[in-house]
Amino acid sequence: MRTRPAARAGQYTALLAYLGFLVFPFLWLLSVAFKPPRDLGSLHPTWIPKDPTLANFRQAFDEQPLLHAAFTSLSTALSAAVIAVALATPMAYVMARRRTRLARAASAWVVVSQAFPFVLVIIPLFLVLKTLRLIDSVPGLVTVYVVWSLPFALWMLVGHVRAVPVELEEAAAIDGAGRLRTLVSVTAPLLAPGIVATALFAFITAWNEFFFALVLLKTPEKQTLPVVLTHFIGAEGAADLGPLAAAAFLATLPSLVVFALIQRRITGGMLAGAVKS
Repeated sequence: MRTRPAARAGQYTALLAYLGFLVFPFLWLLSVAFKPPRDLGSLHPTWIPKDPTLANFRQAFDEQPLLHAAFTSLSTALSAAVIAVALATPMAYVMARRRTRLARAASAWVVVSQAFPFVLVIIPLFLVLKTLRLIDSVPGLVTVYVVWSLPFALWMLVGHVRAVPVELEEAAAIDGAGRLRTLVSVTAPLLAPGIVATALFAFITAWNEFFFALVLLKTPEKQTLPVVLTHFIGAEGAADLGPLAAAAFLATLPSLVVFALIQRRITGGMLAGAVKS
């Protein structure tokens, strides 16, 4: 009993330290984005700008097509998330409910596929997309994002499907519901938090992805926002720090907004309404 308050204090201290570690980059971006050029070159930097300015934001929008790139990233990420979830949900249900050799092989593939680095697959991937004439096209990039996020989406959804009691589906079958009606009316509502979490993962992965977009998209009008951000860095590696921070700060907002809007769906009542009345 004497050690419990000390252990709890240690837990809160570790949690606050981890929270500070996560928040620090965002606060630094926010601070730099509003600093005038003279403060950016100061030998004694401060967290709070002495003379906040919006000049960095205006310069960022004047120098690069941020809105167009953001729209490309948004459409690409949303398309990849929707397609990945639509493909992964029925596949995850079969893998969780059918304990066959094929299901076990698919589970092994999910684990092994996560071990391949980007550099290892980019050359064969480039050749496949070239054969399909999908190089330098947004549909080709969406296809890559779907394929890349599908294994982890499957892994997430299989766990959620297994958490749904089989007895609920058996009770629905006894009441006369067919397989499709059971999936739509019983299983799918209980999987909603898992589907939302999986879609959020696929969206954020596609929104923040840089390497595939850099290699596969060559036309400036088709480039995504992470690629456009690199244009604020000069040929010799010198970064235009103020506009870069302003643009990077704006690029992080969609992920934060999406998570804030659906975080209650992620944590809220996976088995809400599961009790049969």
